[in-house]
Amino acid sequence: MSVQSPAAVVMVRPHRFAPNPQTLADNGFQPNADGHDPERLAAAAYDEVTRAGAALEAAGVTVHLFEDETAHRPDSVFPNNWISTHSGGHIALFPMYTPNRRTERRGDIVELLKTTYRVQDVIDYSGLEYDDVFLEGTGAMVLDHELRIAYAARSNRADPIALERFCTNFGYEPMVFDAVDGRGIAVYHTNVILSIATEFALVAADMLVSPARRQEVLDRLSARGRRDVIALTNAQVDDFAGNALELWGSQGRVLALSRRAFDALTADQRDRIERSARLLPLDVPTIELAGGSVRCMLAGVHLDPRPGLVEPHGALMDDAAAVSVVE
Repeated sequence: MSVQSPAAVVMVRPHRFAPNPQTLADNGFQPNADGHDPERLAAAAYDEVTRAGAALEAAGVTVHLFEDETAHRPDSVFPNNWISTHSGGHIALFPMYTPNRRTERRGDIVELLKTTYRVQDVIDYSGLEYDDVFLEGTGAMVLDHELRIAYAARSNRADPIALERFCTNFGYEPMVFDAVDGRGIAVYHTNVILSIATEFALVAADMLVSPARRQEVLDRLSARGRRDVIALTNAQVDDFAGNALELWGSQGRVLALSRRAFDALTADQRDRIERSARLLPLDVPTIELAGGSVRCMLAGVHLDPRPGLVEPHGALMDDAAAVSVVE
């Protein structure tokens, strides 16, 4: 097993999914969803999460699947923005940029993790919201768990103050940079342009503004030649090719990504990835209307399970963990 690749994830299945109007202004990956039928969108998103969870389970990844039936949390399908877990038994809760995302933090999910895994402490940064300081979890940061580096593109969602505090508490080195897309718009979340796996990294390095910082990031990502750095184009990033997560399944490492992202990769890029991880494309076109993709849907569990409480591979934990919260 790799420290970079969790064997379990938390997912949230939305019953009333809709693209979030509060995030439209600074999320360059989020199209205007006017004209879509809300009920059909919600039903399609529900089905996409259901199928994605089943596909991950079939690959041997443990899935803790929670329900969200509320109508006022349009982005609840993206739990990795408000929670992260870390080896040694640590959980972090993060301050969210838009007001209607702040209720996505759920005590029942934290309690499930506490009872199922060994958890020492929960560090809650959400109070920083009152000071307009935000850090949207492993959307705003991409973590190299092996080399202990936190990569972050500066944006409304990634405040350097909050990043420094997180890195001090959790033992990461912050690596901050400015990144813009082909239209000159600041990248809202680092995890749309960067994915770090055990033996490779996917990165749209050309989006980094500073040439010197770009080279420094590439050097660090290569892990002194131990990791293959695969360059992504702006067009591939637009298709969410950078929004992927390596996981540990029953047959080894898999790279979860969307079907759209998979189709955007070249044959050479797929070959390089599959030297160490099997590609696992998931169909989530409706979810992608919210400006995020597969990696955003998965909150990796980097915690040690309590004996007998987690199946070793491929459990879809929707009997014990599927909790409906109605407010």
